[in-house]
Amino acid sequence: MKFSITVAAAFSILLSCQKPEATKPVDKKVISDSAVAVYQKKLYTLHLDSVFSKYKFNGSVAVFKDSMLVCRKNNGFSDFKNKKAIDNQTIFAIGSVSKQFTAVLILLKIEEGKLKLEDQASKYVKEFQRKDYENITIHQLLNHTSGLNNFGEKLLFRSGSGFNYSNDGFNALGKIIEKVSGKSYDQNVMDLFKKVGMKNSSTGNLFEGDNFAGAYLGNEKNFEKIANMPKRLGNKEIGIPAGGILSTIDDLHLWNKSLYLGKIVQPETLKKFLTKSAERQHPIFGKMDYGYGIMLNAGSPASYFHSGYVKGSPSLNIYYPETKTSVIILSNIADEKKGKSHTFKPHREIKNFTDMMENILLTN
Repeated sequence: MKFSITVAAAFSILLSCQKPEATKPVDKKVISDSAVAVYQKKLYTLHLDSVFSKYKFNGSVAVFKDSMLVCRKNNGFSDFKNKKAIDNQTIFAIGSVSKQFTAVLILLKIEEGKLKLEDQASKYVKEFQRKDYENITIHQLLNHTSGLNNFGEKLLFRSGSGFNYSNDGFNALGKIIEKVSGKSYDQNVMDLFKKVGMKNSSTGNLFEGDNFAGAYLGNEKNFEKIANMPKRLGNKEIGIPAGGILSTIDDLHLWNKSLYLGKIVQPETLKKFLTKSAERQHPIFGKMDYGYGIMLNAGSPASYFHSGYVKGSPSLNIYYPETKTSVIILSNIADEKKGKSHTFKPHREIKNFTDMMENILLTN
């Protein structure tokens, strides 16, 4: 924390020194190849070095400003037994970061006129054709306000009256996508990857290759490999629409840039995706607003983000719209005995630092 305060103060002073004369206004949201940009890169590099060292972080982290790479760091192994190093091409399981892809696929089907947000899920999914489920809407599945926990169980509350994070809710959305498209969810999302140019992304069902980061529990000295990865992501306990997508740092950056700059969905659709329609108390990141498969920072700076976790694979994808900055954190080992709070300490520390840097940029 002391390190963060020190670099923040130094960066703030540098920004104040860079202010132009009043007659020559400059858009502060544009970081050019200047002393400020160079210093920003140095600060991010120092911070990532500190986090990687402190937590012995095994994975990949990168910070992008629009199309410019600000900082990238890889460390550790994608295969611990064979000591295969993580590199820029390493493919990770991204867990619930997958949900934003499912949400966008639903919104694209709405743009095509095949669905409406107010449609009842029972119209498309037979599991919802029971009295207590029949009024659940697509809107409520997208923002986790349906009351659903697991398929077949009693609703936790009347639909639309609360928030409960539900993987089965998003797997139901996957079934709806299949119903109206006539294609599997996997094929739908692969088509979306192709549209965006995400050449190294896949699903747990379809992946073939040798660049996948196997998932592990424990630490670098005492580890256990998770069996049947990534195929197990297609099991009903997880589900591809809820948490079964595989991707890389660069593909997720391309996704952020394409989605938030309006290259995938129409402006009004993007607005719906990002409009607060629920509130969530996240076990790691605290209170936040929730859109459609995306978490929204309730305070400053504005950010759109989502964490992800499937066994051994903690992830975090953040986008700051005011500076067009992406921060992507992917890993393939977790010490579950110490709890998720411990597992996500590096992610939280990097996010806190980036939030601070963004606030400094926007207030100087």
